[in-house]
Amino acid sequence: MAVADVAISCLDSISQLSDHIKDSVLYLDGGCAESFQYLGAFPVLLGLGARAVCSLEKMSPLDLVIDWNSKLGPRGNIVIMTSHLLSDAHRYILRCLSSHQDVHHCTIFTCISEIAHSAYPDSPLGPDAFHEYETLLVQDFEELVKKRWAKATKSIDENYPETKTAKDEGWLQFTSNDEDIPDLGGRNLVEDKFTSHTGYVGKNLIVSVHHFPLIMCPLSPRAFVLPSEGSVAEAYLSLQHEDSLSQGLPPLNSGVPSDGDDASAGVILTAHFLYHLASKMDLKMEIFSLGNSSKMVGKILTDMSSLYDVGRRKRSAGLLLVDRTLDLLTPCCHGDSLVDRIVSCLPRRERTTASAPKKGSQIQLKPGMVNLQRTSLDFQIPLNEVLMGEDDKVNNNRLFNGIGSFLLGWNSDGSGTKTADSVEMSSNIQKQGHISPRMEELKGSIIATESLRRTPYLEALLDRKTKDGVILVKKWLQEALRRENISINVNIRAGVASRSELLPMIEALAKSQSSLIRNKALIQLATATVLALDESQCARWDAFISAEKMLYASAGDTSQSLAAQIGDLINKSAFFHSHGQKNENKKKPQSLLSLQDALLLTAVGYILAGENFPTSGPSGPFSWQEERLLKETLVDAVIENPDVAELKFLHSLKEELEANRKRISAEENRGTPAKEPDIDDFDDDQWDTWGDEDTNQNKDHSYGDMQLKLELRDRVDTLFKFLHKLSSLKSRNKSFGEGVFLPESGFSIDSSTRKGFLYKLVTRVLSKSDVPGLEHHSSAVGRLFKSGFGRFGLGQAKPSLSDQDVILVFVVGGINGLEAREVQEAVSESGRPDLELLLGGTTLLTPNDMLDLLLGQYGYI
Repeated sequence: MAVADVAISCLDSISQLSDHIKDSVLYLDGGCAESFQYLGAFPVLLGLGARAVCSLEKMSPLDLVIDWNSKLGPRGNIVIMTSHLLSDAHRYILRCLSSHQDVHHCTIFTCISEIAHSAYPDSPLGPDAFHEYETLLVQDFEELVKKRWAKATKSIDENYPETKTAKDEGWLQFTSNDEDIPDLGGRNLVEDKFTSHTGYVGKNLIVSVHHFPLIMCPLSPRAFVLPSEGSVAEAYLSLQHEDSLSQGLPPLNSGVPSDGDDASAGVILTAHFLYHLASKMDLKMEIFSLGNSSKMVGKILTDMSSLYDVGRRKRSAGLLLVDRTLDLLTPCCHGDSLVDRIVSCLPRRERTTASAPKKGSQIQLKPGMVNLQRTSLDFQIPLNEVLMGEDDKVNNNRLFNGIGSFLLGWNSDGSGTKTADSVEMSSNIQKQGHISPRMEELKGSIIATESLRRTPYLEALLDRKTKDGVILVKKWLQEALRRENISINVNIRAGVASRSELLPMIEALAKSQSSLIRNKALIQLATATVLALDESQCARWDAFISAEKMLYASAGDTSQSLAAQIGDLINKSAFFHSHGQKNENKKKPQSLLSLQDALLLTAVGYILAGENFPTSGPSGPFSWQEERLLKETLVDAVIENPDVAELKFLHSLKEELEANRKRISAEENRGTPAKEPDIDDFDDDQWDTWGDEDTNQNKDHSYGDMQLKLELRDRVDTLFKFLHKLSSLKSRNKSFGEGVFLPESGFSIDSSTRKGFLYKLVTRVLSKSDVPGLEHHSSAVGRLFKSGFGRFGLGQAKPSLSDQDVILVFVVGGINGLEAREVQEAVSESGRPDLELLLGGTTLLTPNDMLDLLLGQYGYI
């Protein structure tokens, strides 16, 4: 029986494209590039005969040097793979075509199916979406070539460029005009094409569009997420209404079943992705769902399966759909996972594009219907911080300057001097944007397909806690050093591992170039581990764990204790920030939590309060006295910390807060204590001070302070209304309401023993226990047996999720590394070694991502 492996399924699907990829120039957008990096698919693409693999959004005139190889000869075939809707990728596709002078055939693969294109809200394409787009692309390419030729020759009337096709024909206005078409060194290839081929425009260009669904990022053969720059992950999961928390999260359970007609874009695209994933893996899904959005995904999947899967023989499997909003604690908290520590501390690659619609786009989104710009999943490792000494940096800069000089000479039109200084030439190249200005920084990636004795590194770390993962990395390094016959003088202790032990081993393994090449995957992952174990990173993560333990302990006590703990966290973060501002010459302790961190912990506290004290207050889990004190504490903290104004509930107050902070600091430096504004300051019966400029100025400041504080109170009230939503999770969720997933015996304040929602859910499913709220989606045939033939004793037994040998758990909204480990622990404890459990999610979440989703620009506050 075949093993369910998402990575192998994706690579097999890529191999089936060999006829299209051979001898072609392949362009990938940001989402596809991210997916193929996780898959390790770039060697596969080159092995299939691709001439080169290039970036679609960042295409360059340098891409044209591919045809200089005389052995290959001109072919004129371009293959474009995109993880976006065709309408979103159109301007990049058009720019790509207009930059290649001999393109005759363009093959486009999109991960969004033809049906999903037509079902997408306000889509400009109909049921025959692919054929429609082929026609539109040729029309716009023809129009663009004519426009460029008219500009170059100036032989056509100036009004000709405005003489376009009919209003509904073509999408030329979807592009960003000529600035999106690169200037190829003063040579207009479009003009050459037009003038050398009479009647060429549009007649020799053949466009074909196909569906390639398996664009995903496998963290392991059993865990995957969707690429951050793909349409499925970027699509909104909920519009703003009373049950919504964020555009990037499903809405709260309303208790009212949905008919599916109001499904969000994210729900529609997720359903179509899962359907085609199951189809490619030859799985026939029995669909179960928990949560409103998951139920809509299940309904769409069931309708599609009823239409297209009749008579097909496939391997039976179970699909469990879960809303992320059923458990917000796990992604908000800092669990015992080395992978989560690593991805939280590493910098990420900048996004290649913005998701917002471009000016002139024909697609106008509904109010609140905005694509998310999720953070990249390309985690970059600054290897130079660990491996490069001063001599290495000098040599690297020399290499950079040498490459820069060569490229500038290659791009020169002959007018420049040949003896220009290399540093100046490198600077000019950086300004022209031909190469990255940060090329001198050596960066690695935690994504590597190389394995040690058939054990993929990232997969092995996903299954381990922090301490066990670090020990495993040390073991890998020791084995690599023995293979390379390298000895080091380091005191290595058995059973433990630390940063001071790992660093010398990494440096020794990377000292030789041959050893560096052979062990590059291990060196990169070990360097990421060392960075995660840095003192400042560990101190901050441990400070979060300590604060979360205190919140859990207080939640097991009284509401007064929990409210006091939340207020203390806000007070401490505000005090240490202001203390650091006054003592700028001293290094600010990195282990201290910021006010933003305290607000994330406040959200955690309110969720815990809602689970334990749902009726303490009239509208929230705390009494009005406790909540009033929390609000006043937060208002004072915001005044002391204007940096927090980046959060959405303080939008447009940043300048006022910063000006107020500067004025207070100036008064403190002059030795004049800042007076707290009081209502008596505005009494009219103070004529004796009339005309006193200093007094009037003080009154103006007092009035401004009072106005700012009143505005802040309104904003903070809005924030606490949002926190009340978070505290209502238990009352809205039937499973929580019946205590199914709450700890059986008090609160565990140890993060290493606390288990998340998914662990408890999978454990309960595999033990065949009842899960309140879990809905099974029957197919059309199943409903017929249940309602019709059931009258004659021919009814069909309700299938059980635990009876399946393959189970796919997909979390609508995202997962984290801790959950990937815990679900496998649940399988191991179930006594089912034959069970294959796959875990997927919309994206890979960190606590910072949750802060941005809840309180950032995408939160509904």
